[in-house]
Amino acid sequence: MRRVSRIAVAGAATAALAVSVSACGGTSSDAAASKDDKNKGVAIAYDVGGAGDQSFNDAATEGMKKAAKEFKTGEKAVEPVDGESDADKTQRLTQLAKQGYNPVIGVGYAYAPAIKEVSAKFPKVTFGIVDDETVKADNVSDLVFSEQEASYLAGVAAAKTTKSKTVGFVGGVDVPLIHKFEAGYAQGVKDTDPKVKVVKQYLTEKAEDGGFTSPDKGKTAAQGQIEKGADVVYHAAGLSGQGVIEAAAAKKIWAIGVDSDQYKQDALAKYKKYILTSATKDVAASVYNLAKAVEDGTAKGGVVRADLKSGGVALAESNPDFMKMKDVQAALEKAEAGIKGGKIKVKTKP
Repeated sequence: MRRVSRIAVAGAATAALAVSVSACGGTSSDAAASKDDKNKGVAIAYDVGGAGDQSFNDAATEGMKKAAKEFKTGEKAVEPVDGESDADKTQRLTQLAKQGYNPVIGVGYAYAPAIKEVSAKFPKVTFGIVDDETVKADNVSDLVFSEQEASYLAGVAAAKTTKSKTVGFVGGVDVPLIHKFEAGYAQGVKDTDPKVKVVKQYLTEKAEDGGFTSPDKGKTAAQGQIEKGADVVYHAAGLSGQGVIEAAAAKKIWAIGVDSDQYKQDALAKYKKYILTSATKDVAASVYNLAKAVEDGTAKGGVVRADLKSGGVALAESNPDFMKMKDVQAALEKAEAGIKGGKIKVKTKP
């Protein structure tokens, strides 16, 4: 098939790690001690939304559990709390490192200050941070993605399926990371059909205001875009995206999910008929691969970037109705080849 599955790229990404690598919340799971007393296993500190977001954090959980099972180690996942400070995050990561977990991974760019501080105090522990590449240390792996490339494909799909010539984009928080999703999506739409209009809305200016954790906000935003004529709505809004999908399903129009394959999410099963596809990023493999690199003794600091070419970002293929759209699939094949071959340069800013 055109797009590579998330687990299929695990080996390749692990090789990349070896060569280039490149508020205290409650515990959601704390498995048995590791076979090696010096390393209890992999630990993750969740981003806002926590476990059960059907998206970003749940993908990280999948990678953690796969690593713990395969390497017969422990696992621990810790929840954030509302309104927490960088000091709270620092304390959380410090506790995990002291308890003997390795690697310790902060899920989300908000962990950057804490990762920078704690990694300096525990040089023998490998730390990972998802969606940030500002922390430069020998024991920190920056796990980042070319989200704009998968979003470009989402834009192609939207432009090919819209009947109203208007599509929507709902971003959770108005920050550079989410701008990448918007930029790729809008470019994909424009390159496919310049006559299609993109209406957009960001839910909040700051994450602490609930942009990634408020399905009600997502639902209201999507309803507004639908009222403006949008018949395909793409979200990059974490847990808030559930509201976007609900609003789309209520009006029997297409929604495009994000991060995980949302067509396959149990919590969204009653809406799946209206989930066209999802722009995925393989957070699960990134977490697993870092844990494997630690297990193998090959982990090194640096940027590990997953893109369309490596299979680290992709467009989900679970919806059989989507896969039967021959003209859409042909357009996606062409766009994907263009991106991988360098002919199409996808923007990272709107």
